[in-house]
Amino acid sequence: MEPTPGISFEFFPPRTAEQQLILESTWQKLARLNPNYLSVTFGAGGSAQDSTLETVDTLMDESGVPVAPHISCMAPSTERIKTLLSDYQDRGVDRLVVLRGDRPEGEETPGPFRYANELVKWIRQEFGDAFHIEVACYPEFHPESPSPESDLRYFKQKVDAGANGATTQYFFNVESYFHLLDDLERIGVDIPITPGIMPITNYTQLARFSGICGAEIPQWIRRRLQSYGDDGASIREFGLEVVTNLCDRLLAAGVPGLHMYTLNRANATLRLYQNLKSYFEPSPSR
Repeated sequence: MEPTPGISFEFFPPRTAEQQLILESTWQKLARLNPNYLSVTFGAGGSAQDSTLETVDTLMDESGVPVAPHISCMAPSTERIKTLLSDYQDRGVDRLVVLRGDRPEGEETPGPFRYANELVKWIRQEFGDAFHIEVACYPEFHPESPSPESDLRYFKQKVDAGANGATTQYFFNVESYFHLLDDLERIGVDIPITPGIMPITNYTQLARFSGICGAEIPQWIRRRLQSYGDDGASIREFGLEVVTNLCDRLLAAGVPGLHMYTLNRANATLRLYQNLKSYFEPSPSR
């Protein structure tokens, strides 16, 4: 009997009262899908960190779903990180997403750690096995990596430092994920690698995100999305078809689960889940 794949959803802390209401509506809808956990992204500034903590508190208290806060190297000090993690531990958090993070615009000075593997190692030294640690990986390679081999080497450093699993940057080339698994097997990495999934709802937004993070939009997808212009309904329908087919291939291949980048919106993720829900329901064939 094969294990049933898991699903998880990522949110970012709201900055306004309107965003707060949207997030509340979103997580309430998605929490009903029995996800493994909900993750909350981490801001580099003090107020943004407080917003992350507040969002984690709300989800822990009200959603009934485990919550995995992001922890970034861009925190101002080890003391601040230790206080955050102690607070999370007291609240019952037992999973973290540990990232290098993006430097605040205009700031060159790093936080107390330069790279995620250093932060993972420090957390293990300070907190032992109190947390399940997820890290990031890049099927199409990190935009700052000088070569594919260096990208793999840096990732292995995070695993050797104590990471339990990894979630990928989103991608639309499914073969890039399978090649990543082959490469990781070759270098002796065997932790679960969960595909990160980005629903397609807005071409301009997707192109901007992809340009920043290095995720390739295949030309046939890009040209089709461009051809729809301002026809949002056609973009969403085509995007749903593309991402459903992507996820179907991944789930049929036996991935451990899917991690959905929701952008704090529920509809596209709910429609995608409905197309795939047979994979997430236990059955005698699994």
